[in-house]
Amino acid sequence: MFWRSPGSNIVQFIPDRATWPRNVCASLMTEPNFNLLTMLYASVEAHGERPALSSRTNKHWQDLTYRELWQAIHQVGSGLVRLGVKPGDSVAMCAESSPKWVVCDFGILAAGAVNVAIFPSLPPAQIEHILVDSGATLLIVGDQKLLQKALVIRETMPDLQIIVIGGEGDPAPGVWTLDEVIERGKAQVVALSDIEAQAGTDTLASLVYTSGTSGLQKGVRLTHGNFVGNVRQCQQVLQFQTDDVLLSVLPLNHVFERTAGCYLPLACGAHVYYAENLRRLRENLQEIRPTYMILVPRFLEVLCDALTDRMLKMPAARRKMFFWALEVGRQRLRCRLQERGLRPLLALEVALADSLVMRKLREAMGLDRVKDLVSGAAALSTEVNEFFHALGVEVLEGYGLTECAPVVAVNRPGCTHIGCVGPPLPDVEVRLGEHNEILVRGANVMQGYHNLPEETAQALDGEGWLHTGDVGVFDERGCLHITDRLKDLLVLSNGKNVAPQQIENLLRRSPYLSQVVVLGDKQAYVTALVVPNIERIRHWWETARTAETENGKQKTGGGEPGARAEDVIANKEVGELVRGEIKRLTEELADFEKVRDFRLLPEEFSIEGGELTATLKVRRRVVLEKWSALVKEMYK
Repeated sequence: MFWRSPGSNIVQFIPDRATWPRNVCASLMTEPNFNLLTMLYASVEAHGERPALSSRTNKHWQDLTYRELWQAIHQVGSGLVRLGVKPGDSVAMCAESSPKWVVCDFGILAAGAVNVAIFPSLPPAQIEHILVDSGATLLIVGDQKLLQKALVIRETMPDLQIIVIGGEGDPAPGVWTLDEVIERGKAQVVALSDIEAQAGTDTLASLVYTSGTSGLQKGVRLTHGNFVGNVRQCQQVLQFQTDDVLLSVLPLNHVFERTAGCYLPLACGAHVYYAENLRRLRENLQEIRPTYMILVPRFLEVLCDALTDRMLKMPAARRKMFFWALEVGRQRLRCRLQERGLRPLLALEVALADSLVMRKLREAMGLDRVKDLVSGAAALSTEVNEFFHALGVEVLEGYGLTECAPVVAVNRPGCTHIGCVGPPLPDVEVRLGEHNEILVRGANVMQGYHNLPEETAQALDGEGWLHTGDVGVFDERGCLHITDRLKDLLVLSNGKNVAPQQIENLLRRSPYLSQVVVLGDKQAYVTALVVPNIERIRHWWETARTAETENGKQKTGGGEPGARAEDVIANKEVGELVRGEIKRLTEELADFEKVRDFRLLPEEFSIEGGELTATLKVRRRVVLEKWSALVKEMYK
């Protein structure tokens, strides 16, 4: 099956180029040798005095205009040259997201070098592996804590030079602060003409090391052309405007955030704010009131759970009103998905629900100006997606890979479809290969894996198709559905093939189940390791206990408020609740796909625990090893 995005299926969603807003630079869409630096400079010329980036310092948001950003980039780039950085060198960066991250990123490019982006959460041994593999001898770190990691690494890499973004003074030989680098650069600013000459479409811009669910680290080679090509492709769908405001919460080391949450808005003259941290996200939302956000499903799940839990604690009348409005919103969504008009009574209910409940909630959450929330990097549960649409906030679920810089497909604004990742982007070709493997070809597809010619040859065939390893199917609308990973398919002992992600997505629809890993490879039946939503189960228990008390009975046990997670999951009635949810949500599956047994886990999977990658994907191998005793119990 082959489907090319510029076809008739999606033309209706993309405005004619003649009608595009002026913020989309004509050169960005037509110049074949455009690079990231000239892309940004076009915005500097058009929007020089407008704010580009903002962060909070000393309780106040401080803006960096496009012209100030460009000046800082030149100073950092020049300072790097003074430190000995040459065109083609690798410069590693391990720091939290901030305007200075962006300045350093473009500064590295201005010096003609390659940005090796490293997640700050990685341990020193993995960071050292990336430095050695990439050939980087200069490491930019974000703060004093990360500096300590770098100094540990330097014990085995004595020639490693270090720049600290947040710091004062000269803490050690071979260590500079970013301010000192800027001072060095002020005396010799790199000329724009030099930058343009150094960075062509095929010039390597970044090495992005994929953490991988297997734990293997591979450096993905992404060029200026890959990034700019994906910016072009995304803009034809998302249509960012100069007055758009983005609140950035994902790490810029994540290529999804770098392309869609940084390069794309900067190419369009938009304004990006950087959230202080996750603890302050609610306050930041209320202050910034963004028009767009780039998110992974986990953040949407947390927002959904937080709002629902808050409503559950409200007085009965307000709680009833909220759930009535939520159901009205879901009915409206079902009508739109089925392309049916609203009945007069339902139309009146929709207006009342929005006026009395949903509009106030959006304002309280800081989501009242949001045009779209863009979700990627993992599957978004149907329940969470429907929740936000019912709230009046559109979520555009998409699909991408680091190897594609990264966006491949996304739902269209105003025409989203639940449970799929939408049609491929314009100018991105997608077809299904053997075993329905998703194959991708386009300007955004990587050069290959760094220092891994054999793996590159396996991933990129002779016709330029990237073999993604993902399994999918197209529906009648040309929308792509991701069904599983080739290597994740479970083959039962009877020869039946089971797609675990399909089952996991079904089970995560339950409000009582937070994370699920489905097992069964080479076994006779399917089982699951389940992380329950402890707070929701405690509320369920409290409600049931109150009802029993009113009937003259008294419930006791691990589900009472304040009980430890270990006591909650050990409770027999909680086990029966989860068993009932699993049975309810998998009724439509074939018998061999149904979960026969499960075990509840007392703690969520995490990056620190090793069960999640830096991009929040589950490492099945690590989960299996950590909970091997429980797995063995289920297959006795």
